[in-house]
Amino acid sequence: MELGYFAMPSHPPECGLKEGHDWDLQVLRWLDELGYQEAWIGEHHTAPWEPHPSPDLLVAQALLQTKNIRIGPGGFLLPYHHPAELANRVAMLDHISNGRLNFGVAASGLPSDWAMFNVDGMSGQNRDMTREALEIILKMWTEPGPWTHKGKFWTVTKPDTMFDFLKPHIKPQQAPHPPIGVAGLSKNSDTLKLAGERGFIPMSLNLNPAYVGSHWDSVEAGAAKTGRKPSRKDWRMVREVFVADTDAEAWKLSTGDMMGRMMGEYFLPLLGHFGFKDYLKASPDVPDSDVTVEYCARNNWIVGSPATVTEKIEQIYQEVGGFGVLLVFGFDYKHKPEAWHNSLRLLKQEVLPRLKHLDASVGRAA
Repeated sequence: MELGYFAMPSHPPECGLKEGHDWDLQVLRWLDELGYQEAWIGEHHTAPWEPHPSPDLLVAQALLQTKNIRIGPGGFLLPYHHPAELANRVAMLDHISNGRLNFGVAASGLPSDWAMFNVDGMSGQNRDMTREALEIILKMWTEPGPWTHKGKFWTVTKPDTMFDFLKPHIKPQQAPHPPIGVAGLSKNSDTLKLAGERGFIPMSLNLNPAYVGSHWDSVEAGAAKTGRKPSRKDWRMVREVFVADTDAEAWKLSTGDMMGRMMGEYFLPLLGHFGFKDYLKASPDVPDSDVTVEYCARNNWIVGSPATVTEKIEQIYQEVGGFGVLLVFGFDYKHKPEAWHNSLRLLKQEVLPRLKHLDASVGRAA
């Protein structure tokens, strides 16, 4: 198993935009020093608790301040970008990264973002746009011109050479393109079916482990369409994680601090508006009113001492049938930086060595 990081990025609404950006950069430097494999940075436009509208700005700076960690958007919201422009921008970013870029894509799930960009998310237009945009981006990177793609949402031309020297020339450094990751939330997720179908990296967001188990079924269903055999080693699992020297300290620093505040003030109410609290329940008969911060911490989060956290990760691993990379859900602890750094350190240095026997290629403890 490997370790990575998934940042919305999340910051409290009173946090300045630069202040939050600087904290995210600090954490990315720590992750690189600690030997984490990868980090994914989200994009949102209308959520004060998720305030970064342009992950590539953070990614570009972080790539210049780190040496080994792979970093990428997690992901670009494809309905809000012109595919040709994004194809060129991501290709350039791949060169800046010297081949350390991951390319995460997403369809966008916030109705307030849909409204800003006049996208009809209720009818699934965002998902249709995402598929079309990705098709165009991949074509830009892999198919020589000249050609014109006339789609439902965009018409894009890759022109032939003009005036003897003007021509499309920007391609990613990684051939044929950077690894592509897609995140899924809902049961029977269309996005995760797409991951299986195209061989992309599947990422399951922070839900109840019993629920997340169904996500691999979606990946396999998509893979069956194109005759692929997906590997559980590629499956990323996003979880809320806090490790401290004792269980009591970890509980206080998570539920009683920024993790608890963000969940209580933003994430749980948001899921409630969508009717998604079921995704967090250990069993369907739990009433919505019981799904509190403490309930999530007990049932879904990975919080405790190194020994407790090891046990919880192994339990989730067995429940879902195995996965390859645990992605730590990022929170804003700039008021207690040493506690967050210590949690990341303990997870890498104390917990991970105790999980060496888990082999995702067979989907169970080896």
